[in-house]
Amino acid sequence: MYQQETIKPYNAGEGKARQVEQMFDNIAPTYDRLNHRLSWNIDKGWRRKAIQQLKPYAPKRLLDVATGTGDFAIQACQMLDDVHITGIDISEGMMEVGRKKVSQLKLSERIRFEREDCTCLSYPDGTFDAVTAAFGIRNFDNLDKGLAEMCRVLRKGGVLSIVELTTPVSFPMRQLFHVYAHTVLPVYGRLISRDNSAYSYLTKTIEAFPQGERMVGILLKAGFSEASFRRLTFGICTMYFAIK
Repeated sequence: MYQQETIKPYNAGEGKARQVEQMFDNIAPTYDRLNHRLSWNIDKGWRRKAIQQLKPYAPKRLLDVATGTGDFAIQACQMLDDVHITGIDISEGMMEVGRKKVSQLKLSERIRFEREDCTCLSYPDGTFDAVTAAFGIRNFDNLDKGLAEMCRVLRKGGVLSIVELTTPVSFPMRQLFHVYAHTVLPVYGRLISRDNSAYSYLTKTIEAFPQGERMVGILLKAGFSEASFRRLTFGICTMYFAIK
């Protein structure tokens, strides 16, 4: 079991998946505003780079795991030709925000949302050409099972693109990020979202999540034939790419 799998938003007694679902339902109305402000809108550029990794493979059926309010799914739909996207999440509150955004952009014919448990997906083997996940896999209740399921539903030769927040490895960004993550992020997040635990929990998961070479090894163990990573913005974010 990885360290971040034992970190829970609210209490030690209840299961992590249920607590994560409750947390994201709670913060759904303010999530987009907070997410963009706390990252200075750099998150949009990170998503763009992750989607650009997919372009040479021209996926037509894409699964966006931990889709949240659908930001990645919407951006992918706008950047990739003739793609149809299924966004999945355990938080109906987050997806309901996403459905409204998709409807306003008139993308409902190309993007749909479904409630799914990432560790036990309902889709047959080889359903999708590509699987993506942006800022969500560190919340998995079981990382190995989640990645194995993502691999299973990919067709042979299909690709995985992940972008995730990580801890910078070099001075002085590592020290600056630590200060920001333990002061600005939880305090501002608590004031806006009215959830006293959510953004402290998110900071803890970033620090505990396996990253870099270790994450590449986990991807290979999950069944992918190739995997690589690239650090972005001084290591605040890391992008992973894998092929089945």
